[in-house]
Amino acid sequence: MDIVQFNSLYSDARLRQRRDPGVDVTTVQAELRELIADETDAEERSWALRMIERLAEPLPIAPERSALYEEAGRVSAAAYPIEGSVDEQIAALEEARRRIWAIADRASDDEGPDIRAMTRSLEHIERALRNPNWPSEQH
Repeated sequence: MDIVQFNSLYSDARLRQRRDPGVDVTTVQAELRELIADETDAEERSWALRMIERLAEPLPIAPERSALYEEAGRVSAAAYPIEGSVDEQIAALEEARRRIWAIADRASDDEGPDIRAMTRSLEHIERALRNPNWPSEQH
């Protein structure tokens, strides 16, 4: 599974749901299931399927977010279109994760964990850059 592509498509689907409550969720879910059809890692597949199923649930009311949360979101978003050598990309991801954790440390107890969660996809991308066969080699 291409985690970057999955996260991007999932995020796009959620954004479309927020903008257009009439979006065809079934079609979006089918596209995401097709993307993970060849996933051999049971944990990653299970996680992705749970995320796909969540698309059918009503969207929760978006909580009011602090300026720190918004700042962390900008850091996370800026980490995706990274360019350069693999080492430069890894360094950029490490720096983004470090900055997000530092922001989370300044956030409230309620918001800190949500901010830290922004680093999960960045960590997956970093692992894939370090080992192109990850996570298939984890078995």
